[in-house]
Amino acid sequence: MLPFLLLLLLPPLLTRAAIDTVATGLAANYPATQLLHVKDTIKETEIKPSRLPQDLELYENYPPIDNSTQNQWKLELFHRDKLPLNFDPDHCRRFKERIGRDVERVSSLLRRLSNGSDEQVTEFGSDVISGTEQGSGEYFVRIGVGSPPRSQYVVIDSGSDIVWVQCQPCSECYQQSDPVFDPASSASYAGISCDSSVCGRLDNAGCNDGRCRYEVSYGDGSYTRGNLALETLTFGRVLIRNIAIGCGHMNRGMFVGAAGLLGLGGGAMSFVGQLGGQTGGAFSYCLVSRGTESTGTLEFGRSAMPVGGAWVPLIRNPRAPSFYYVGLSGLGVGGIRVPIPEQIFELTDLGYGGVVMDTGTAVTRLPVPAYEAFRDTFIGQTANLPRSREVSIFDTCYDLNGFVSVRVPTVSFYFSGGPILTLPARNFLIPVDGEGTFCFAFAASPSGLSIIGNIQQEGIQISVDGANGFVGFGPSIC
Repeated sequence: MLPFLLLLLLPPLLTRAAIDTVATGLAANYPATQLLHVKDTIKETEIKPSRLPQDLELYENYPPIDNSTQNQWKLELFHRDKLPLNFDPDHCRRFKERIGRDVERVSSLLRRLSNGSDEQVTEFGSDVISGTEQGSGEYFVRIGVGSPPRSQYVVIDSGSDIVWVQCQPCSECYQQSDPVFDPASSASYAGISCDSSVCGRLDNAGCNDGRCRYEVSYGDGSYTRGNLALETLTFGRVLIRNIAIGCGHMNRGMFVGAAGLLGLGGGAMSFVGQLGGQTGGAFSYCLVSRGTESTGTLEFGRSAMPVGGAWVPLIRNPRAPSFYYVGLSGLGVGGIRVPIPEQIFELTDLGYGGVVMDTGTAVTRLPVPAYEAFRDTFIGQTANLPRSREVSIFDTCYDLNGFVSVRVPTVSFYFSGGPILTLPARNFLIPVDGEGTFCFAFAASPSGLSIIGNIQQEGIQISVDGANGFVGFGPSIC
């Protein structure tokens, strides 16, 4: 068993003290409460649009660096609400749309991963459950595609195993922020033949005129279809050559301005899987917190793996190799572990249940017995706060109108092996309107599957060391 670790990811002063505690091995004082800054959090819902895409630094204007001499690179990560094409100043409307996308995402995950899956079967290719369901791609990065590189926004998705962008000629395309990529203008574009080993990695790959074809279908009826090709991608000034991408000539769906998708899943055809030894199967991300002016980060390479974080074993599920499962043993409220049987969170021998880390899901889902015990404990420790009506998928809400700040119980994840992750208050009590209504940002899962969503991950450095089989939390915040 790993040594007991305690990682408290609260505001910076508490976080620094907690990290020092981990490093020295001394006993930690586990706080039972923390402050939720109500007024400041409501103010942060008044977002402003980011700079226009053409105002961002475009590295195609600078000499590139070959990735053979660079084993680490870093990108800015944007939340979709900050992009001009998606900008909506109405927080209540943004919230409703986000939860709508989230419900679609979770429904598709459950269909994929639960017993009696009803995945669609297409003529070729295979279903990929993606953050772009119903336009639900939440986080974007900007990369260059082709030679010379053409800058494009792409959705990142930790549950997908394919990289694709819309391509000319486009018989059917949706609206995106940048001009659609034209492979004819790229000197590095190379089609893949049907008998190629790369084509063979696709399940039921198609073939047309000797060229490998792909198709990805999504649960809402959206899809992308086209040719599989090798292409050069540019991350900042770093060139990555011969990445297999889908060049989509027929694309339908609400993909919210992105040119396509950067799959970060655990399969061989994901971006991480294709890089293999170049990055040691390692990447790290920090999802930008809602309402802040800063951007998040996405970083690849073994040197991106932090020292001082809490490391949890990565669990592989042969039924769902794309997804990153972690061992969760329990939940805590107010410094006290909630009495929930550990078996509720276990991945069965048949590949059902378990706990998935997912960038495409917003709200953490828990099996009904676990959620109800967790929620009821939280309600019992917040009896002094005025309650509000249920809102959308949230059944535990509070009327905090007029408060500057309130003291709330801490909320923690107890991971297998000992590490405890205590969340910032803003990661579990979120504003659902501009009037002071805050809701407990967890929901019940209709199956045995648990999903740790991006609201709970926000502002915390998450590291995936696929080669060694670990997921890390902290120590950095963003």
